[in-house]
Amino acid sequence: MPVIDIAGRSLHYQDRGTGFPILLGHSYLWDSAMWAPQMEALSRTHRVIAPDLWGHGRSDAPPAGTRTLGDLAAHAGLLLDALDVRECAVAGLSVGGMWGAELALREPARVRALVMMDTYLGAEPEATRARYFQMLDTIESLGKFPAPILDAVVPLFFRSGADLSGPLPTAFRRALEGFSAAQLREAVVPLGRLIFGRPEAVQRLSALNAGRTLLMCGALDIPRPAAETARMAEAIGCEQVIVPDAGHISNLENPDFVTETLTAWLARQIAR
Repeated sequence: MPVIDIAGRSLHYQDRGTGFPILLGHSYLWDSAMWAPQMEALSRTHRVIAPDLWGHGRSDAPPAGTRTLGDLAAHAGLLLDALDVRECAVAGLSVGGMWGAELALREPARVRALVMMDTYLGAEPEATRARYFQMLDTIESLGKFPAPILDAVVPLFFRSGADLSGPLPTAFRRALEGFSAAQLREAVVPLGRLIFGRPEAVQRLSALNAGRTLLMCGALDIPRPAAETARMAEAIGCEQVIVPDAGHISNLENPDFVTETLTAWLARQIAR
């Protein structure tokens, strides 16, 4: 994977294909490989750029002073600068959608089209915020994901009733077990506090271009239910699509539907 330096830290990214650029932002606790089905399809006609979030995949811990989603958006902008990408589409899932929205708000001339998937720019509900912060405190203290937290976290990323012994949940659990203590303490835990401690920002989304924004959500998403997507769509005035038979990682649980939807919608936006 190629790499760029941002404030002395290495940000790794995938860069495949040619054509109008599409920047992909992955979910917290995953990495850019999460986008494999969509990269395979989209890179046939587009340049597809997918960074590893700080502390995930092969990227270093975040630069000092990384405290907000706006900071993550600024880092994405620096990546685009380094690649001489003046205009692109952005598709982000979960935290990728959060910083993707921030990037579109900051640089509307650069982001021609925005897709937010299984994400929410409202403040985290207090009950789940407290639960997640308690988990983060435990992970930081132990320097690992203990089994009870794995048992609680893994199901959140998949549709209700999913077979957690299947290949995808099993691989995800092993990936969580593979985080080093340094990765967890220097990146994963601080980013978790940044994400789950985010301020309320739904009304700010009304500044987005409604005709160039698409929201998608797994029909069976546990942490980011469709009602949250509907609230954001109402604030923006944009189109929303529910992904059937999918939970939080909707692009992997129903990859064909997501790929077809993204491909068609982005083609219309890029042609405009």
